[in-house]
Amino acid sequence: MTKPAIALLALVAVAGCQAEKTEAPPPVRPVLTTRVEVRTAETFGPFAGTVEPRYQTQGGFRVPGRMVARDVYVGDLVPKGARLAALDPTVLQFAVTRARADVTDAEAQLANASAVEARQRTLFEGGNVTQAALDGAVASRDTAAARLAQGKAALQKATDELGYATLKADVDGVVTAWNAEIGQVVSAGQAVVTLARPDIREAVVDIPDGLMAGIEAGTAFTVTLQAAPTITAGGRVREIGPLADPATRTRRVRMTLVDPPEAFRLGTTVTVALERPTSPRITLPATALLRAENRTSVWVVAPDGRSVARRDVTLVAGGGPAERDGATVTLSDGVSAGETVVVAGVHSLADGQAVRLAASGL
Repeated sequence: MTKPAIALLALVAVAGCQAEKTEAPPPVRPVLTTRVEVRTAETFGPFAGTVEPRYQTQGGFRVPGRMVARDVYVGDLVPKGARLAALDPTVLQFAVTRARADVTDAEAQLANASAVEARQRTLFEGGNVTQAALDGAVASRDTAAARLAQGKAALQKATDELGYATLKADVDGVVTAWNAEIGQVVSAGQAVVTLARPDIREAVVDIPDGLMAGIEAGTAFTVTLQAAPTITAGGRVREIGPLADPATRTRRVRMTLVDPPEAFRLGTTVTVALERPTSPRITLPATALLRAENRTSVWVVAPDGRSVARRDVTLVAGGGPAERDGATVTLSDGVSAGETVVVAGVHSLADGQAVRLAASGL
């Protein structure tokens, strides 16, 4: 082998060794990120509740008896004066018939007593009867008149009781419950049907007692239908339960709905929430924090989106439910609005490392 060939082989061998010693560039890591936003408001809630009427009454018969008719059912809309149910009127009709007979008898007795009193007065004026006889005739006439008045009152009472055998709606409303069935004997005043007024509706929710600070009568909430989140209405706190439930430690809050759509029917499930202003804050997922080397920091993606840099941040103690559960953290400084921060895999990155933003960030 000639000297030039040997020199060429040696040069190739040296180049190969140098290529083997060259380190491979670090891999490009895909990362999940989120964009930093400054929040100036927080959401209180949402809390689940139901739509209930502000006014509802339990109707019952004013006389006892056996129920023989029920004209409406739960969910029916009824106008004022509509018949809801009825009792067997037979006994009450007998009472009316008897009262009418008593009135007729009293009228006859009064007519007779008045005629006797008139004759006695004529005879007394002629000196043919004594004053005592005339006084007795006047007393008999007055007694007959009193009995007639008593009979008329009894007839009016019997007639009213016959009317009480029919249960009618006092207001326009919707039937929400029935507590008696046809054939059942009910007592006077027993609750038979529950009628609710649908014109004034309320959202009723139970809110944890520990979150009630700052909530008072008149506070405005946003009420949303769970079945159709695009349908909303305003709700204004009308009443706050004075005591917390001993089992759930919640307080019942009633909110009057302001001009609710028809979709807010009684019994509908809703959620209520309140947007209230707060001091400017930056909230990030807790997974974005890197605690190492006595430093609390995050990985900030370069403007070109190809590398990351570690940056120290300062935390603010959070008071929201998510912060207390460790799901989020609140920063006072270290990052600015509009920057991109890595939220997953923070312990496997290095300063200046090349990254690739995932197609779907957080």
